[in-house]
Amino acid sequence: MKYYIITLLIIIFDQATKWTVASNMNLYDSVEVIPGFFWITSHRNTGAAWGILEGQMWLFYIVTVIVIGIIVYYMQLYKDSYPWLMVGFASILGGAIGNFIDRIFLQKVIDFIDLNIFGYDFPIFNVADSALTVGVTLVIIIMLIDEMKNKGKNVNE
Repeated sequence: MKYYIITLLIIIFDQATKWTVASNMNLYDSVEVIPGFFWITSHRNTGAAWGILEGQMWLFYIVTVIVIGIIVYYMQLYKDSYPWLMVGFASILGGAIGNFIDRIFLQKVIDFIDLNIFGYDFPIFNVADSALTVGVTLVIIIMLIDEMKNKGKNVNE
């Protein structure tokens, strides 16, 4: 149950930040927060990361529902073990639902975090995207650690 609270907090923070940007900034307005590095830029995305599959909302609906189902299944399966894996799943779930809400009600996703990292103008993203990235990274790390722990062990032992 506690991991679903993490999911809920991510959704609330994601939607609150998107609402704040959409309510207080015009589309494409930008405010520099850290000179040369971080801006809050009001942007909308009808695709996935980096704008790929632009306008394919039906695909995002299907994929998101499947991902939510799989994540909830695995959260129930591993609820009594692997706390960091559960945090990863909760983050993925929160991020997926946060962007799904935008897609359902707006047919686009509100993005606003605009970074320039070592001269690379990173695509604008949001809190849900960050949660998805952190969650997937945690799940991969936990899986790799678990695999390394079990490497060389005989499955029949």
